[in-house]
Amino acid sequence: MKKRSLKISLTNQIMIATVLGIFWGVSFPGLGDQMQLVGDFFLRLIQMSVVVLVMGSVIEAVGGLDPKELGGIGGKVFLWFTGSTLVAAIFGLLFALILKPGAGLDQSLLQSTETALSTSSMEEVILNFVPLNIIQAMVEQNMIQVIIFSLFFGLALSLIKHEKKNQLFLDMISSFNHILIKMVSMIMKLAPIGIFGLVASLVEDTGIRVLGMLASFLLTLAAASLLFLFLWFLLTSLYCKVSLFRLIKNMWRLSVISFTTTSSAVSLPFQIEDGKERFGISDRINKLVMPLGMTLNSNGLSLFLALAIVTVAQAYQIQLSLGDLLQVVLLSSLACLGTIVVPGGGLVTLATVLPMLGLPNESIALLAGIDWFSGMFRTLLNVDPDVTVALIVAHDEGELDRAVFNGEKAPVKLAEKITDGV
Repeated sequence: MKKRSLKISLTNQIMIATVLGIFWGVSFPGLGDQMQLVGDFFLRLIQMSVVVLVMGSVIEAVGGLDPKELGGIGGKVFLWFTGSTLVAAIFGLLFALILKPGAGLDQSLLQSTETALSTSSMEEVILNFVPLNIIQAMVEQNMIQVIIFSLFFGLALSLIKHEKKNQLFLDMISSFNHILIKMVSMIMKLAPIGIFGLVASLVEDTGIRVLGMLASFLLTLAAASLLFLFLWFLLTSLYCKVSLFRLIKNMWRLSVISFTTTSSAVSLPFQIEDGKERFGISDRINKLVMPLGMTLNSNGLSLFLALAIVTVAQAYQIQLSLGDLLQVVLLSSLACLGTIVVPGGGLVTLATVLPMLGLPNESIALLAGIDWFSGMFRTLLNVDPDVTVALIVAHDEGELDRAVFNGEKAPVKLAEKITDGV
């Protein structure tokens, strides 16, 4: 009989590393600098490739769109994706400002950090979204400018691909992205060691009082996520003139799958299946919106990033100006385009956006230990709104089978083999 090898998932490894880091920081004070070096080395490895990965992911996602659909269904889908992602970021921002999950830590306990936050006028903030030089933007890791450039590049690529009937360049970018994703996945295998170093150093500086802040952050994230989801369901039911109760019932299975697996990729086949068989969405819209949503519509990540950025600023007692808050919302939204599909992708994205506002990257250790719990709510909000957007577009296009949605009939695929009616 073969012995099963004990394999611990990366998420569990990070959680174990967090616990060990807390124990080390409390038990062996005086080694903070050495532990900090380990953590900083890991963060450097992440940062060296993530700008190119984000650029490639956005170009591939937008460049892969069919230009024929851009002005019709595709344009409508993109507007709903953009709107919901922006609203999610605003939700995260408002909940952080109202509930203040990062407040309460003694600033003297944290390492002093030089911060240079925005003092620019609103006009300068808006102008700075557009890069003067894309190479300089990449060197400075200015993610907003990189993503804006990538959006236009992707749109141009989509048009050229259609005109020339050739997607060679898109295939090259896709292959390059796969290499980068593999590279980041390899680096993420070192995450437990890096997180251990960051947490050990942080706990030595702050003590275990940081745990109260983490609990507060998680509760705030849960409250913001559930309220956002309920209001989004309510808006969808009113817009599409369907029962809110029925909408929630039809969404229940998918919600459980996304919440427990914390994976949008795992949830995608169930999205496509339920879109047709429980919601009555046409194949044309179903197969366009669901895969596109996994890449371009990450409401959960957007809400999480905005909440996390403000929480970190509160923990370090850094005041954010109105211009900074605007950047938080836009950066949280734009960073979700071309979502990084690697283990710990939320942490990778967070490590990318924190320096944009002059916030210490080491603060990622504050949230790394609870990332699996955060991932539950992130994935729930990443997955469910994709289905609602498909439902809205199907309603607008007259391609929504309300009898299927209401459970009055099974779709053709199921009509021949009804089992238990679920």
